[in-house]
Amino acid sequence: MEKEMLEIHEYKGEGYKPLIDFNCWRVAVLRYLDELQPDRISYFERHNETDEVFVLLQGQAVLFMGEGKEQVEKINPYPMRQDIFYNVKRGAWHTVALSRDATILLVENRDTARKNSSYFTISPQQSAFLLETVQREIPEWQRLNE
Repeated sequence: MEKEMLEIHEYKGEGYKPLIDFNCWRVAVLRYLDELQPDRISYFERHNETDEVFVLLQGQAVLFMGEGKEQVEKINPYPMRQDIFYNVKRGAWHTVALSRDATILLVENRDTARKNSSYFTISPQQSAFLLETVQREIPEWQRLNE
């Protein structure tokens, strides 16, 4: 096979990294970041022009969905299972907590950025809810993150 017909990408670093952009779509990887520890998450985001697909490849994660139009009024947790596709719809508030060994595959529009997304700073009570939920849903979380 000719080299220009196949691209191979790998990412083992921390955080968010776009790997493949084509026309209007992007495939990216999200890996551990200190800011994605449940006691350090400070905001929910929503993308105003695109859905965003999350697939947990390894590790553990909890996807949090926020209800409310202009702000997050209620939080619904979804402990993620590997190889399941989670499609966060356009305009839905969301955030995710990751264990240190977690890797999430993301598929989104190529131009997804701050300019077409909104952010909501969470309250101390909401922050406490995120931490309590992760500790309840994934009891080994603390051990995984030491």
